Amino acid sequence: MLFWLTVVALTATMVGLIAVTRRRAEERRHAEEARAAAFVSGFAPMPKPIESTPPPAPAPINDITLQKLLFEAARKAGEAGEPALAIQLYARLLSRYPATSFAEPARAAAAALKKRLVTA
Repeated sequence: MLFWLTVVALTATMVGLIAVTRRRAEERRHAEEARAAAFVSGFAPMPKPIESTPPPAPAPINDITLQKLLFEAARKAGEAGEPALAIQLYARLLSRYPATSFAEPARAAAAALKKRLVTA
């Protein structure tokens, strides 16, 4: 009888040890998955916040202002030593607004820049 009592006690102890070991392994696996998820979530892009109001529309720019901006940008590019860029900007100004008041100065400046570009 003592023999069978010892066998049952040893069997119960072994089953208990196996159960505790499996529970600890499961807890470690869950903790490992949580750490991995936290690590990977650091690399995920942040979701864009939802805007409740649309952004304000930019103020409309009239044609004269655009013409002046193009002319000034081309002039400054020519002064900065970028004749190719200045010629492109003058060409854009003349193609968009052929009858502008800036047309004659733009054509003259583009011709001068072309001469300087060819001789350089």
